[in-house]
Amino acid sequence: MSTAISQTVNFDVSVDRAYRAIADSEEHSAFTGAPAVIPAEPGAAFSTHGGAIEGLMLEMTANQRIVQAWRPADWPEGDYSVVRYDFEGDDAAVQITLTHTGLPEEGTAHIAEGWEQMYWNPLGEYFAKG
Repeated sequence: MSTAISQTVNFDVSVDRAYRAIADSEEHSAFTGAPAVIPAEPGAAFSTHGGAIEGLMLEMTANQRIVQAWRPADWPEGDYSVVRYDFEGDDAAVQITLTHTGLPEEGTAHIAEGWEQMYWNPLGEYFAKG
């Protein structure tokens, strides 16, 4: 049985700035503190957190949406969940809604906590630095 996570976060930065932080390899690496390779082409492989997370880029609509086939590197080969980031906002503020589906029930709470600790908290600190 699989489960899902839905989280919404708000930041006082432009939607473009928030989108780039998630979608750009250099910016992603800067806010997480770990290497990331995030290509813009659908179907291309990505990795974040120094290879601890990997998958395929499914969709990238600038300043609106990113969809990934997502997996921790230690999951069985071929097992993926789906991560969707939806961006709404303007030049002053953004709301990011994360929907993460297809998760194993036994790991969902850990992964939900990971989004807070490994993405949203560091991202807020990154934006606060300018």
